[in-house]
Parts: sequence; structure tokens; C-alpha cells
Amino acid sequence: MRLNEEGWDEEEGVAVVSATPAPVALSPPLAASAGLQRLVVGYALTKKKVKSFLQPKLLALARKKGISFVPVDETCPLSEQGPFDIILHKRTNKEWQQALEGYREEHPEVTVVDPPSAIQHLHNRQSMLQEVADLNLSNSYGEVCAPRQLVIMKDPSSIPAAVAKAGLTLPLVAKPLVVDGTSKSHQLSLAYVDTSLSMLDPPLVLQEFVNHGGILFKVYIVGETIRVVRRFSLPDVNGYDIENNEGIFRFPRVSCATNSAEDADIDPCISELPPRPLLENLGKELRRRLGLRLFNLDMIREHGRKDRYYVIDINYFPGYGKMPGYEHVFTDFLLGLVQSKYKRRLSGS
Repeated sequence: MRLNEEGWDEEEGVAVVSATPAPVALSPPLAASAGLQRLVVGYALTKKKVKSFLQPKLLALARKKGISFVPVDETCPLSEQGPFDIILHKRTNKEWQQALEGYREEHPEVTVVDPPSAIQHLHNRQSMLQEVADLNLSNSYGEVCAPRQLVIMKDPSSIPAAVAKAGLTLPLVAKPLVVDGTSKSHQLSLAYVDTSLSMLDPPLVLQEFVNHGGILFKVYIVGETIRVVRRFSLPDVNGYDIENNEGIFRFPRVSCATNSAEDADIDPCISELPPRPLLENLGKELRRRLGLRLFNLDMIREHGRKDRYYVIDINYFPGYGKMPGYEHVFTDFLLGLVQSKYKRRLSGS
């Protein structure tokens, strides 16, 4: 990896932001004194997530660093499995969440990434962006906002009146209210005129569409490390579009890896990454407010406003396998968790 002064990885084409000056790893003496022969990481993930996350390059590097990944059997009590040093998970059913919360209380020596109660906050788009709105982040590097939005629970015929009452400006992006990990929960619809709003299918969230040059910044957060990649997004909307489009326009997930914009010839004013200090501040505050260490942000820059950004979505334990160099970032993160816990134990805190 070759970084220039601005933290830009010239070989990978991604921005690298980290609060730590070097990779974190347990030295042999420290590992021995901590009584750890190998770091055992239990994982409870869907088959799809296992395939995308536990790639050969991650497993190979993990073995070199003394990390073992062990599947968790969700049909058996957690207390009868292991022992684990860390548990990674992305399961949404209530039975699993209750079992994991009970296990956390009985086994405080095991680091659970992340607490189920904190993850639940991101399963609902009504509450998902509230921390961003409450943060009201603004400094010399720019400001970060959440788009104005409205939650519709039922009765599609009431949507036009509700939108008018809330004072939202068309066009509007419609997103499913609940985020459950399915592809359907990431589908978008765009409504240009109020007469088409009653064609939508609640429960959903309506967000004001913000022109952003058709580029979205995918901000990956792994503990204190941040990486940013560009994705193509929905194109800007003009007056002609609004006057000549009726009905609802549906889009698949627009920020997936196949929509990479890293090698595209784009106006620098649009493609320029958000300032590193702004991302560091945002990541730190959201980690604290959300109580999470593994998530990503879908972030856009308002077209024509170089210093105004919007967070339009937050995802827990996203597709890290699509993040360049994720195997190094993630193994260092796991080792750092154990090292931090051991240091706290030594200090008695």
C-alpha cells in the first residue's frame, strides 16, 4: 500500500483513515501472558454472509496471525460451545438476540461484536438517521446532515396529504421502513409528482432527494479505521424530469460493488472524497452514539455545495469483502479488541 500525504492509497484507489498509527497485534509475550494460544472468534452469520466475508484471503491471513474462526451452532446453548474470545454475528431473529444478551451477561470476558440492542437501532429507518440529525455536525471541513424524511405506516391514499403537511419537496425517495438484510429492504423508488405517491407500498420512509452528481461515498467503519470508496448512484434530477415523469420509478440496490466509480472519468468537484478530519469526527461520534464498531454509511455531497454532506443510510456489518484490503483491517481489529481488554484487565478498570 502506498499512501500520499492526504491518506490516499494510490494503488487501491481508496481513502484510508485510521486513528491508529500502525496495525495492532499481540506480541508473543503479551499473548502468552494473557493465556491465549490462539484467538478464537465464533461467528453466527447467514450462509450468504459467510461466503462473502470469510474469503480465503481473510482465513489465510487470520491463520498467520493466530486467529481461528469457529461457526456458532444456533441450535445449541452458547454456554456449551467455545470457549470464545470474540463473537461476531449478524442475526436478526429475536430468539438469537435474547440468547446472546444472556450469554453476554454470564460471560463478560467474551467480546460480542456488537450488542444486539445497539444493532436493533439500525433495523428501522425511522430511528437509523436520528443520531446523525441530532449530531448536527458542522466544522471548518463541512457539515453533515440527514435528509428530511417522513414515515408512512399504512394507507397509501393518505401519503400525498401527509407529504404536503410535512412540507417535503418532491422528488422523494421511498425506502422500506424495516431493514432485515434482504435485497427487498434495499430497493428504492423515486416519485416525481404527488399524484404518484398513493402508488407506494407502506410501511416506508420518504426522503427528500438531494442532487449529488450521481456519486455516493461508501464509508466503511471497522473500529477506529475508516475506508471510503465511490459508487455510482441515482442521477441528478432537473425541472424537465419533474415535469415529464409520472408514476413510480423503482431501482435495485444502487450502491453495490458492481456500481464502482473508482476508475470512472468524473468531474473532480463531484468525485473528491469527503475531508479526512470530517470523517474521523463523524466516525468517532457515531461509534459512541450508536454503540457499534462495525457499520458503514452511505454518504452524498450536495451538488453545488462542496462542504455539505448527507448520510442517507447506515448498515450494520456490511459487505466488508468488497472493501479493498479488508482482511488486513479486520484481523488487526480483532487482535486490537483482545489487546485492549487485556490492558484494561491489567489496569483494573
